[in-house]
Amino acid sequence: MQIGFDTSCYTTSIAAVSEQGIILDKRIMLDVEEGKRGLRQSEAVFLHMRNLSEMLGEIDLSKGTSVSVSARPRNVRGSYMPVFTAGVCAAKAVSSALGCRLNEFSHQQGHIMAGLLSANLIEWRHEPFLAFHISGGTTEMLLVEGKNFENIKIIGKTLDIPAGQLIDRVGVKLGLKFPCGKELEKLAENKTDTITLPVSVN
Repeated sequence: MQIGFDTSCYTTSIAAVSEQGIILDKRIMLDVEEGKRGLRQSEAVFLHMRNLSEMLGEIDLSKGTSVSVSARPRNVRGSYMPVFTAGVCAAKAVSSALGCRLNEFSHQQGHIMAGLLSANLIEWRHEPFLAFHISGGTTEMLLVEGKNFENIKIIGKTLDIPAGQLIDRVGVKLGLKFPCGKELEKLAENKTDTITLPVSVN
């Protein structure tokens, strides 16, 4: 059983997979007070630590053979965000207790691998390919190379607001709870008109 930890800006996640597929997928959204537009990193780290303590008390990871963790935003020198330290601490503790290998990846690498898996394109990891990375803080086109995506180069990105921030700003204006993606998606389910959003790129 392979175990994974991710502590990104607004979700604490623990997962486990085996040859049979996904056997654990546990997530807790970080609580943001009504009317607020986000969390300070120190607040988010505290909430991740609290969530991890709760989650680890409810699940059995004793059959783990390796542990992987999102340790930084991108796989480049100087890429750092405090929220990821919570996941790294938990992953190192579990890895040490089980006496198994620890693998550190970037959050960006995790997004790309998840995209390939969900699209049944896992064989792409052996060849260079282009990926769009659209998340809370990024709207980018990437050239991805290397077996574990060691080399990722940004070849195009928005010059204005990233898609995730746009969603949250619109959602907050509508009085939705931050982060606003899920609630805004529910509102959009019955929308039939086509909306065109321009993106400023170089």
